[in-house]
Amino acid sequence: MTAQTHHDPTSLNNLAATFPVEANVHPTSDEQREALIDKPAFGQLFSDNMVRMTWEQDTGWSQRKVMPYGPLQLDPAAAVLHYAQEVFEGLKAYYHSDGSIWLFRPDANAERFQNSARRLSLPPLSTDDFLGSVAALVQRDVTWVPRRREYTLYLRPFMFASEPYLGVRAPHQVDYCVIASPSGPYFTGGVKPVSIWVENRWFRTGPGGTGFAKCGGNYAASLVGEGRGSEHGCEQVCFVDAATGTYLEELGGMNMFIVHKDGHLETPSLTGSILPGVTRRSLIELAGDEGHEVVESMIKMSDLLEDIRSGEVTEVFACGTAAIITPISRLVSDEFDVSLGEGQPGQLTMHLRERLLGIQLGEVEDTHDWMWRVC
Repeated sequence: MTAQTHHDPTSLNNLAATFPVEANVHPTSDEQREALIDKPAFGQLFSDNMVRMTWEQDTGWSQRKVMPYGPLQLDPAAAVLHYAQEVFEGLKAYYHSDGSIWLFRPDANAERFQNSARRLSLPPLSTDDFLGSVAALVQRDVTWVPRRREYTLYLRPFMFASEPYLGVRAPHQVDYCVIASPSGPYFTGGVKPVSIWVENRWFRTGPGGTGFAKCGGNYAASLVGEGRGSEHGCEQVCFVDAATGTYLEELGGMNMFIVHKDGHLETPSLTGSILPGVTRRSLIELAGDEGHEVVESMIKMSDLLEDIRSGEVTEVFACGTAAIITPISRLVSDEFDVSLGEGQPGQLTMHLRERLLGIQLGEVEDTHDWMWRVC
């Protein structure tokens, strides 16, 4: 069943039309493209084209265009290279069985992109420009959308300070781009529970920092912890709060949920240090639809460990655009090693995953009006 939408596709097409298309004289052949998108790994393959536009302090946003994918030319003094003034987003284009292509909640990504930009002193991009740029690229590279189930065209809008200037201030010149990557599942080998390293020595952000913004610095700050986790046989890293070192926050790139034996869920509250995930937001609503109370609260790591050991907590999972939902079977640190679920994905975890994915793929009715048809 293909999802129905209340979003006017004509309006989205009109926004896409504001991005003129430049000819690509060296497109990938049909035969080569089909081979490439058959089973692509996550984030390693890119489509033929991209979107680019520029912001100037005196004139605002201009030079909208869809152009051939290729290297960017930057001045060595570009502010982003010295002060990391950049933000990005991640969303997907989904193939439905009737051949149509859809986006999941792109308006929510547009809103978060604006909030991230403001935190990094970058000019917010209008929702219309965000939606139009993404739709224009999907329409241009529609043949790059994989047809296999759970394979998608991952879209990466990003903005950076391109002005050549070594002073520390808000930039006077900014570039915005969108690139597209045909991708398979984030974790190879299918859906299986992962082990999580709980990092309490290094932190990705702190109170009053950039934790709620989707900026590269947050991810760079998580890599030391991820490396420590890898050394201990863990696939991902989870951070606790920098102020006290006691409260659960998020993984390096995903939000977390805890399932209690009575069926209610908990997730760390948005304190300003946690990314407000679109998937997180959606799962709160989906769980509520089915009668599961979802509590947003400050969760002490010590309480979580005690509740796992006692059986009060029966499932833990992470969620995000790239991985959708990932079951967690083990929490590890220098001080503890706790397992749950006997290495099997939890029932509610997998039910929520299939329901959300079903909506995205048009197999489950979209009662929340989340899907936007692109073409």
